[in-house]
Amino acid sequence: MPEISPVMTSMADSWGVHPYHFWLRGQQPPEPVTHEPMTGMWNIFGYPEAAEVLSNPQIFSSNTARLLPEAGDASAGDMTQMDPPDHFKLRRLVSSAFSRKVVADHEPQVIELANQLLDEASGKDRIELVNDLAYPLPVIVIAEMLGVPSSDRHLFKGWVDALFEQTQQFSFADDDQRQRDVEEGLNRVRPILEYLGQHAAERRRSPREDLLTRLVQAEVDGERLTDTEIVNFANILLIAGHITTTMSLANTVLCLDTHPEQQRAVRADPSLIPAAIEESLRLFSPFAASGRVTNEEVELGGKKIGANQMLYVWLAAANRDERQFPNPHAFDVSRSPNPHFGFGHGVHHCFGAPLARLQVRLALKVLLDRFPELRRDPDNPPRFMPSPNMTGVTSLTLLV
Repeated sequence: MPEISPVMTSMADSWGVHPYHFWLRGQQPPEPVTHEPMTGMWNIFGYPEAAEVLSNPQIFSSNTARLLPEAGDASAGDMTQMDPPDHFKLRRLVSSAFSRKVVADHEPQVIELANQLLDEASGKDRIELVNDLAYPLPVIVIAEMLGVPSSDRHLFKGWVDALFEQTQQFSFADDDQRQRDVEEGLNRVRPILEYLGQHAAERRRSPREDLLTRLVQAEVDGERLTDTEIVNFANILLIAGHITTTMSLANTVLCLDTHPEQQRAVRADPSLIPAAIEESLRLFSPFAASGRVTNEEVELGGKKIGANQMLYVWLAAANRDERQFPNPHAFDVSRSPNPHFGFGHGVHHCFGAPLARLQVRLALKVLLDRFPELRRDPDNPPRFMPSPNMTGVTSLTLLV
């Protein structure tokens, strides 16, 4: 059985991994459920405790915005903030576009696009994986599905990077700081919402066969979505539709590079590529945390938690819980079963997961086929996102 990689754990700091991410340093939490007085939040680190929270929306609500009166109706239409049955109603509006059959039809496009992007980056002795492939590939696919110009992807990247540049944890303990954090967050998301609002207005005048038109024309309980609901929904599709794929592809390549014996196994047997992706999703979970708020007093992990308390479910830490995963800090492409929370769990399991998996699988196959000597540039260490809530490579230079 693979051991904990000394490279993975010892290089965490030099790679720019967030200081809070103790699990990326091979450490375990002192308890599966803890309270953090400085932020006023409860941290859920354990796997069974996380599963309980994510599986029970009646007690653990996704509507964390209700604790932020400063935000007003800014989260209207944000599926990540909704509980059943409203969540299901909104999700159904676009779920058919992400069915396995429809997703499978994207395969030729993804292969062609991956090769095209790598062709554009050819002629050099190295590539920068994120900029050259991992970012543009999923952005082009989701932008075309949504109906916005993929040529605007440089705008998307700037806006999305700004959303996740916050290095400190959000605090519910300090009212003044909370208000400043909310205002800052709203300012960061405003440019992308205004951009999507302009395209939504154009769809009202000239409908097309795209997801944005579907949202503009949709009715829920006999009523059309408001402008705020439309742009927030579209924003979730655009951001979630590419960022998980971007991070998963880059993270998987980093894991394989750091474990050459596993990379050799995958190269010798490409049928192991899906397993390598799943193990990367477990080991480096792109969305490290998911918020919930208690509807009532509850006992969890031996702790009593009152009503209207903010919970941070640390999916990335739960995916390293030794009670669920033997040798949890090892990267093991033979791990089976692998019931990780890399795409969430319960009613909010990512409905775009099939598309993300397809894109990462095909892009990784193209990458390994084209570059048999692919390896990390020792003079350019990988860098990770600065946000405590994300685990993703933002820069990975590879020698080809």
